[in-house]
Amino acid sequence: MIETEDLPVRKVTFAQPDRGDELSPDLTDDAFLGGALRILQPKAGYRAGVDALLLAAAVSQRGERSLRVLDIGAGVGTVGLSVARRIGATEVTLVEAESRLSVLAARNIARNGLSDRVRAMTADITGTAAELQALGLASDCFDHVVANPPFHFEGRGTPAPVPIKAAAHAMPEEALDLWVRVMARYVAPGGLATMIHKADALGLIMAAFQGRFGAISILPIHPRRGEAAIRVLVTGTKGSRAPLSLREGFVLHDAGHDFTPKAAGILRHGDGLDL
Repeated sequence: MIETEDLPVRKVTFAQPDRGDELSPDLTDDAFLGGALRILQPKAGYRAGVDALLLAAAVSQRGERSLRVLDIGAGVGTVGLSVARRIGATEVTLVEAESRLSVLAARNIARNGLSDRVRAMTADITGTAAELQALGLASDCFDHVVANPPFHFEGRGTPAPVPIKAAAHAMPEEALDLWVRVMARYVAPGGLATMIHKADALGLIMAAFQGRFGAISILPIHPRRGEAAIRVLVTGTKGSRAPLSLREGFVLHDAGHDFTPKAAGILRHGDGLDL
């Protein structure tokens, strides 16, 4: 049985872009998808990069109607906005708990001309879902839910000195299961959930996905051919009983420092990943 536990949500508001489009000293204006997307993000906080674009590339059009996508823990919106830029027939919702980041996400939506298809919400996914339900974020309604959760677990290593960066990089180990529970709650039956994480977290991810998703697909991400995977993209289908599949590893770099043609296609041209 698919678990759709009652997952409350606290502190819910729709993020609004701040005034103007001036670049403050603590922000950078970065180009993604070969310049097709411009993203403002904190200079000293968590910064989106290759992982965000790999996760966005895992989303593909399904059928002829508009694809409904939810990005939880969206930060400044890089993943969801990349999906919206790549796929014209998409409606994307970004959910982020840190208000400063969700305001930047709203600003990024506006400055990329995507306000008609993308919205940003400030919400803590750990609290009652009634407020989100009232605002239109109902359970079982998204075709694809994506997540790029913090990669480090609290108590392991030294916390980042910047508070926003620390929150974005570390969480309690048991919280990974909560993220997957949220994904299971909001994805529609037959819909997909995709997470990118460190390769050494695969055991925890599989424990969280199993019983909630079937047809689980694991894509290892390797820095270079012959080197151990550093990331995994894990995708599951809600309600499926199909077996797990382990995909051929995806290689980021050639023998030197250049991206492989497939990686360059994703990072610079918005190509998709076959999962």
